[in-house]
Amino acid sequence: MKEGRKRIIRIVVAALGLTALLALQPESDRLVESAWARSGGRTARAPIVRRLILSDQARRYLALQYRSYPTEFMGCMIGEARGSAVLVRRIAPADVEPSHSTATRVVPHQTCEDAGWSGTVGVIHSHPGGERCWYYFPGTQVASSDGQSFAGQPYPVDAIMCGDHVVWINRDMAEAQLPLAADP
Repeated sequence: MKEGRKRIIRIVVAALGLTALLALQPESDRLVESAWARSGGRTARAPIVRRLILSDQARRYLALQYRSYPTEFMGCMIGEARGSAVLVRRIAPADVEPSHSTATRVVPHQTCEDAGWSGTVGVIHSHPGGERCWYYFPGTQVASSDGQSFAGQPYPVDAIMCGDHVVWINRDMAEAQLPLAADP
């Protein structure tokens, strides 16, 4: 084998090794501090949520609510944060005046805590028809009204019910999707 080729192979192997080593490292303090600062210090310093887990009861409630109303609905996600995961045990109804829920907007009368719900880990609302289910306008880093609303909340996650899936976001402002049907 030619000397130049051996050198390239050694460089590629070293680069792959360093990449694998970096991938195994925990979240950097700088990244966690940055996400915490973006929340305005309103949330406890905790690992960034990488996984949203919905209980069967929460999934059934969301499916039923989504099919029942032509307007947006809102719920308080009740559960707990465990490391980098949030487990939603149930969805409690948010305090929303009927006149404050339309096909494109929902505004709660008070916070989940003021409505008497403890253990709130986030808020979820629906987009009837499953349209505009994003926190950033497609292809941009420009936050939608949903993204802007989440930035002002103290919770670790926020979610949008979009028919057969849920779009959610974490404090790192990273969007993810979760199928509504439970994994087989």
